[in-house]
Formats: sequence, C-alpha cells, structure tokens
Amino acid sequence: MSVLVIVLSVGAACCLGFGFVLQQDAARRAPLRDFLSPRLLLDLMRVPSWLFGIGLMVCGMVLGALALGQGEVSVVEPLLATNLLFAMALSRHRTGQPLGRQGWGGLCLLAGGVAAFLLAGEPRGGDAVTSPLRHWLVIGGVAGLALILTACARHPRTRGTPVMLGLAAGLLYGLQDALTRVSGELLTEDGWGALLTSWQPYAVLVMGLTGLLLVQSAFEAGPLRESLPALTAAQPLSGIVCGIGFLGDQVRTDPAALAWQAVGLAAVVAGIVLLGLHPAMPEGRDRHGSTAADRLMLDGPHDSG
Repeated sequence: MSVLVIVLSVGAACCLGFGFVLQQDAARRAPLRDFLSPRLLLDLMRVPSWLFGIGLMVCGMVLGALALGQGEVSVVEPLLATNLLFAMALSRHRTGQPLGRQGWGGLCLLAGGVAAFLLAGEPRGGDAVTSPLRHWLVIGGVAGLALILTACARHPRTRGTPVMLGLAAGLLYGLQDALTRVSGELLTEDGWGALLTSWQPYAVLVMGLTGLLLVQSAFEAGPLRESLPALTAAQPLSGIVCGIGFLGDQVRTDPAALAWQAVGLAAVVAGIVLLGLHPAMPEGRDRHGSTAADRLMLDGPHDSG
C-alpha cells in the first residue's frame, strides 16, 4: 500500500466531504417539483455555492481516479469513506457544535475500522476475472439493488427517502469507481482507441450523472445527517464487492483475518452512523412549513435567511 495512494485517497475524501456539505445547503432549498428530475440539476446550476461544491466533488473524483490508477479498489474505497470526517469538520465549523463523546466515538470507529480492514485484509491486486457471467452478475446485482432503492423512494416526503437515495447513489458510485479502474487499465494498456470503443467509460459517465441526481434529490428531501451516512457507507462496500468480484482484488481469507475485516467494516459503518447523527450535521429546513418562494430561494443577495 503506497503512500501516494493514501495521500490521493484522503485528498479525494477531503474534497468530497466539503463538497457534499455545500451541495446539500443549496439542494435543500430547491423546489420539490424537481425531485428526481434533471430539472433539479439545472436549477442548482444557478446557485454559486452549489457550483463550488460540485467543483470540489469533481476534484475529489479526479483524485480518486488517480488513486484507483495506483492502487486496488479494496484499498481506495475504505479511505474514501473518511469523507464524512471532513464533512463533519466543515459542519462543525458552521454550526459551532463541539464533537463531544458521540463525535469522538464516531471518529475513532471510522478511522479505526478503516485501519483494521486494511491491516487485516492486506488488499492486493491480482488477475482480473475473465468470466463475463461473473462480471454481469456483480454489476447487475449492484445496479439492480440501486434501482430497487430508487423505486422505493419516488416521493420526497416518504419516510426514509433520503436514506434510500443515499444508499442507491453510494452503490452506483462504488460501481463507478470499479469501472473507472477498468477504463484506466484499458487506456494504459491499449490506448485511446480501445478506451473509446469500450462500454466502460460511457457507463462511468451515465452512473456519475445518475448518482449526482440521486444525491441532490436525497439532499433536497431531507437533512444531511440522513443521506450522507448512507451514501458514505454504501460506496466502499459496493467498491469492495466489485473489486473482489471482478477486478481480481485479493484479501487474506484465513479465519482470523476475515473476522478482523468484518469487525473493521462494521466499525466503519457504526462510525459513519454516529457521525452522521451528530448535532453538528445540518438538519435542513422544514419542508412542510416553507412557502413556494422560500423553496425557490437561491444563495447570495436573494437569500433572506
């Protein structure tokens, strides 16, 4: 596990965490009629803070792609999950809330869980799986589960909608990361011709746009503390499944190692939930009591607070 991969992954997590906070702050004020519609993205493009948040997210994705080009998905994905720590830091700065036991406990669980998984599993590269059936079973399983979650969250006021959309987006982002790794290998080994005539880069683009719409709709439908933990927990789990499922990533499989890997991943999820439920995370505005003019409000001089 190289230092460069760690630096790139943590840098990506920093950009993603900061970007998510800025995006949610804008998306929560978007009109509900845009829920799960491409119009939502068009409306948000008029909001400067959202554009800045998207810029940070793009930087995070570029750094993540560079990390995936240097290391295994099973290494990069758990490190990307630390984006919640940076989101927590920015939210804490904006709200003035102290970390307290819950914040420090979540931080220790998340960081310790990532370390336990990486140390116990010792993820390393291997030969990619050549069976098309296994490829499509893994891809279809992840994408199908994301589709089911999205179908169950078709109304913004349905209880659990932000969580389900966050989970769906996280699953797609994990799959996107795996296919980004495949696209990078195609470019390195066979050049631009092979890359542009393959389906993987186009699937990466479609999943990126779909995931973006799901994330913004989740941010619009509820507070960050509901959607971001689900997104952050689902992405590494999806990426690890894809990495081991068809990219050829290998981890230690002796009973002790598997037990510590399971403990590590459980600690990561528990830490994410604790941090996501922390009072420092923005709660969002009460959608039921807001007026139409308030829902259309944009940042800057148009925002009456």
